[in-house]
Amino acid sequence: MTSCFNGGAGWPEPVVRVQAVSDTCGATIPERYVKPLSERPSLSPAAAGGAGGGPNIPVVDLSMPDADATSEAVAAACREWGFFQAVNHGVRPELLRSARAAWRGFFRQPAEVRERYANSPATYEGYGSRLGTAKGGPLDWGDYYFLHLLPPSLKSHDKWPSLPASLREATEEYGEEVVQLCRRVMRLLSTGLGLEAGRLQAAFGGEGGEGACMRVNFYPRCPQPELTLGVAAHSDPGGMTMLLVDDHVRGLQVRSPDAGKWITVDPVPDAFIFNIGDQIQVLSNAAYKSVEHRVAVSAAEERLSMAFFYNPRSDLPIAPMPELVAPGRPALYPEMTFDEYRVFIRQRGLAGKAQLQSLQAKATAAPADDPAAGGSPSSS
Repeated sequence: MTSCFNGGAGWPEPVVRVQAVSDTCGATIPERYVKPLSERPSLSPAAAGGAGGGPNIPVVDLSMPDADATSEAVAAACREWGFFQAVNHGVRPELLRSARAAWRGFFRQPAEVRERYANSPATYEGYGSRLGTAKGGPLDWGDYYFLHLLPPSLKSHDKWPSLPASLREATEEYGEEVVQLCRRVMRLLSTGLGLEAGRLQAAFGGEGGEGACMRVNFYPRCPQPELTLGVAAHSDPGGMTMLLVDDHVRGLQVRSPDAGKWITVDPVPDAFIFNIGDQIQVLSNAAYKSVEHRVAVSAAEERLSMAFFYNPRSDLPIAPMPELVAPGRPALYPEMTFDEYRVFIRQRGLAGKAQLQSLQAKATAAPADDPAAGGSPSSS
């Protein structure tokens, strides 16, 4: 099979690009990509959100003149759904389209060009096709490109693709604009908790102290989309995510708050799909929810999305904010840095909300006078 390279820098086995699998597998996908029956996507019309298809995630207009009303709308969506679509967010539509077009151009480069940027599990930065490092682990139907934006010490344009020629400039401008939008949403989330507008940002390390990275996802055509997923069910491990989805192919599925059914999001043109990550669920003491989501793929069309992850400083202890802990509302999670938390993901790959649930179980099981109850767990 073409476009296969041996991941000598940490991958446990040769890595095969899903683009290559799509081009060569014919009508049947390899067994490694087939999900267990209980995890397979629903591709029926009944699973669709939006017009005529049942519920959809909330839509919030960020241009409303009443700041309190905007904060209340954001908070309500994040308490119930953990997701909302942000419209009139201030990032120019032409910038969204140029960034998306530039990354489409990268994934259409010849394989030998893409492979110059092959990644390793040491940082994940670069062109990749898997997350977990467990040998023989499950694989998703998608390739990706991961890159760092903040802190500045981690950002290296040399690790960004040089082709197409517009990519680096478009990505730089896009990243700057989305960081500003994330900081604005952080203020809305803070006031939605009844806190000072800068409180949540301070818990992230303050403006300039936070982390930011981006994962551009490419989902090739799949001859058996009912058997696999582009990304398995998970909640995002970081702080929050601004997702720019494909402008013509749907795929994002979110677990609804009522009965836990999966719905396919019907995206609003030029909107960002925002979702809470595990770190904000911890900081808010579960007032805001990080919700499971996954990606279905298509037999007819390839799909591209851009996930921008806005995270706390990686070595900063994260725990429920003291203002949100009370005798009747104990801290639900132990203290842990983001670096410690994401070790779990890098070892096991995506696993629903298993990590957050295990932390909550440890916190609630520890006696109130046990000094270990608030400390970092021995493993993650």
